[in-house]
Amino acid sequence: MLDQLRDQPADKILSLMAAYRADPREGKIDLGVGVYKDAEGRTPIMRAVRAAEKRVWDEETTKTYTALAGDPAFADALVPLVLGPSVARERVAAVATPGGTGAVRQGFELIGLMNPQATVWVPEPTWPNHLSILKHLGMTVRGYRYFDEATLGVDAEGMLADLSGLQAGDAVLLHGCCHNPTGADPEPATWAKLTDLLRAKGALPFIDLAYLGFGDSLELDAAATRMIAGSGECLIAASCSKNFGIYRERTGLLMAVAGDDATTRLAQANLAYLNRQNYSFPPDHGARVVATILTDAELRADWEAELEEIRAGMLTLRQSLAAELRRLTNSDRFDFLTRHKGMFSRLGATPEQVERMRADHGIYMVGDSRINVAGLNARTVPVLARAMVEAGL
Repeated sequence: MLDQLRDQPADKILSLMAAYRADPREGKIDLGVGVYKDAEGRTPIMRAVRAAEKRVWDEETTKTYTALAGDPAFADALVPLVLGPSVARERVAAVATPGGTGAVRQGFELIGLMNPQATVWVPEPTWPNHLSILKHLGMTVRGYRYFDEATLGVDAEGMLADLSGLQAGDAVLLHGCCHNPTGADPEPATWAKLTDLLRAKGALPFIDLAYLGFGDSLELDAAATRMIAGSGECLIAASCSKNFGIYRERTGLLMAVAGDDATTRLAQANLAYLNRQNYSFPPDHGARVVATILTDAELRADWEAELEEIRAGMLTLRQSLAAELRRLTNSDRFDFLTRHKGMFSRLGATPEQVERMRADHGIYMVGDSRINVAGLNARTVPVLARAMVEAGL
């Protein structure tokens, strides 16, 4: 029977990684893979994570299962970090998941349980795995305008106009901050209009929050999510991969904000049911590390300080790249880089220009010209700027 299987489409980023590894050039630059890297090209273990792991190692007495929803201490620590005072903790059902991707998958499954006929609206563009998961689940998908290729910013008018076609019971996928792949986030006023529109239409917001703390700050990056959650029901998929640097520990949390006690209990039971159908008990190590950090004042302060160092470093790289492009072109047309948030920016290059930068300069980025800003350093910023100019951007 195995011979009846069909080849599946190759993941573009994984294919890009393979091509990068096969390139023998010493000066090649990887801007494709979406993981944080320091100036030496490493993805370091954060100080607080290392300290928390040692504490967990010293204090842990068993490897038995926790619960279908994961260790309650993890949700009790992460929910307030994300939602602050916008929603009471008892109004949030939550389950631990294998990374943010697991939370996204479980969220889509939950939407299917709520309304099998729901249309899931997704921004154009969005993280490709969103679309892959939705296709695999056989869900109805519709895109809405998000990114303006002319300004390389958010197309607020187009987004609101498209979403005016929502039907009650539909779900709308949103990036809480640091949009992947564009780096372009809505202004606060646009978030407010969007929130009002979703509530008026009776649609369910589903927020993918993968880069909390990588944009402006922990508080500012959570502002849009808190606004939406404070206005009514929503789903939130939170990832700890980036802001805690624990990619391989697969640590995520799916939250369902409900309006009353009975609905919260119902949502919690359904979330636990979905965990049981998929992987039963979620991974615990990363979740325990995160809970340890967030509930210890000293560890939390050190984590927040290092996270701010990471955020500021990426902002400096953005500013340096924009400044170098301004020097080379005598133009401010690349200043959009300083307005984008988080790890990613879409440069506005054509696939042909992307290929030219790879062939001529060994610079690897996704075909839509998304770059991982954290893949740069002081040495490679001028290399990329020169390559962009020579490619005709």
